[in-house]
Amino acid sequence: MKLLIKWLLSATALLAVAHLYSGVELQSFTAALLAAFVIGLFNIFLRPILVLLTLPVTLLTLGLFLFVINALLFWAAASVLDDFQVRDFAAALLGSLLYSMFSLVIDSALERLFPQQ
Repeated sequence: MKLLIKWLLSATALLAVAHLYSGVELQSFTAALLAAFVIGLFNIFLRPILVLLTLPVTLLTLGLFLFVINALLFWAAASVLDDFQVRDFAAALLGSLLYSMFSLVIDSALERLFPQQ
């Protein structure tokens, strides 16, 4: 149940990002659901590999390179979906930052609602 709610709220967060920032475009809530799913898959499978491969750069930049990794994954998700567009890398960086902030709020709220799951 918690996973389904998180997915729906993440799609809503993507819609909010698209509404707040013109560099990110979504065609519908269905597209937002699919985009949230793809971003989640990329974060589960690709992000750990990228973090490991770029560990020296991440350490050298004191962790700031993780923002670049997040932006690349956000941009990659947009590149594989037709109804989710990100204008350029700068838009991906800002969009991923906004999406991350919304995700932090969602995770915090869900942790309070479902503390042991």
